[in-house]
Amino acid sequence: MAESPSFVWIAAAALVFALFVVAALASRTVRRVILTILVAGKAVGAAGILRLRGEKNAGPIVVRRGFEELGPTYIKLGQLVASSQGLFPERYSLEFRKCLDRVRPFSFVDVEATLRADLGRDPKDVFESIDPKPLASASIAQVHVAKMRDGQDVVVKVQRPKIGAMVAADLRVLKVAARIMAAMPLGELANPVGIVEDFESNIREELDFRLEAANMTEFNQIMKEHGQTRVAAPRPLTELTTPRVLVMERFFGSRVDEVDKIKAANIDGEEILLLGMRAWFQCLILHGFFHGDVHAGNLMALSDGRIGFLDFGIVGRFGRERREQVTDYLMAFSSGDFRKLAEVMHAMGSMGGDVDLDAVAKELARAYEPLLAKEDGAMKYADVIPAIMRTAVRHGMRMPRDFVLVVKQMLYFDRYAKLLAPRLNVFRDPRIMAALATDVMEARMRAA
Repeated sequence: MAESPSFVWIAAAALVFALFVVAALASRTVRRVILTILVAGKAVGAAGILRLRGEKNAGPIVVRRGFEELGPTYIKLGQLVASSQGLFPERYSLEFRKCLDRVRPFSFVDVEATLRADLGRDPKDVFESIDPKPLASASIAQVHVAKMRDGQDVVVKVQRPKIGAMVAADLRVLKVAARIMAAMPLGELANPVGIVEDFESNIREELDFRLEAANMTEFNQIMKEHGQTRVAAPRPLTELTTPRVLVMERFFGSRVDEVDKIKAANIDGEEILLLGMRAWFQCLILHGFFHGDVHAGNLMALSDGRIGFLDFGIVGRFGRERREQVTDYLMAFSSGDFRKLAEVMHAMGSMGGDVDLDAVAKELARAYEPLLAKEDGAMKYADVIPAIMRTAVRHGMRMPRDFVLVVKQMLYFDRYAKLLAPRLNVFRDPRIMAALATDVMEARMRAA
């Protein structure tokens, strides 16, 4: 009995649909979309259960757990949330700090496979030894201690397997989500599209370790130019650096927040902090280049009395005009000239044309005065940038990301000063301000 034409068409349509589903599921992006939807659905259910149990922080908890389940890209995004108080609600920033040290290491077998593929040789032919236990494990890569055949101590940074393809798929999902959020009431003020674009730019740079190696080399060249013999970044071994592998000099010492260890090593914590700040400002003001993530894990008091800057995956770069605006901003900030501060922000185009600069100046004063106060008392850092952001929203301005990045590094330095030199106010110390003024004058003379 012949099949009816309608049945043939239905069968053909079913076959085409099945082939489409198979092809879609073969796409990493589609699989990540499906997984994201499933994780989001599970998170909604978990949030409901937590609320029934009386947990007031249910939202941040389930979102953080969801990010951890979704893997490296979202963990990296969670780390951005953790380190960007003021750009995100404080309770989310606090909860996402748990992402900073909860990244699972990957297999040493995969480490060896990446080394073999990228270096074109067996790791045993390159290194005398490599510790299979990672020194640190992060969202993009992990680090292993190793020794070269000539006896040099190094660290080997190896990228997570297939992280590039996963990040590309996740970014496509995040871009769609950001556009949806921007279309919601008040969503545009949070600038979700801009946040995702900045995140994409940063993470794509971090995925090419050759860029990080070049940043470290540039930093060391700047230090040499200015006679900064006690400030350094690890020297990369360029012949062993690829997009997925970075071999570099190993630093020995303590994190800048490990006060007891620094004292035990008989190192002057205040002195090395001032050295590090001067170096950071010189890079920024004279070269338009600066380390964009000086959290305690990336700043070390070295055992030989130097200060070391680590992890140059995130750096800021300014052209001449923006560099001058940043220096005007810093000088106005340090002198407490909030009217000038408002004028600089307006000149950057971060406000609309019709703005009451006097009103903005008064609100900026309220936001910044805790930083400039002479009292030695502790300050709640998480309150500072949110206050600035609230001022920005009220006056219809959008804080440029690079300005927020600069202020964030200043907050880091102030935090270390509270630990290493409690009487030091990094925003008003005459040694810092004099050095800043000298660098500004030199930069202006170079530009003349």
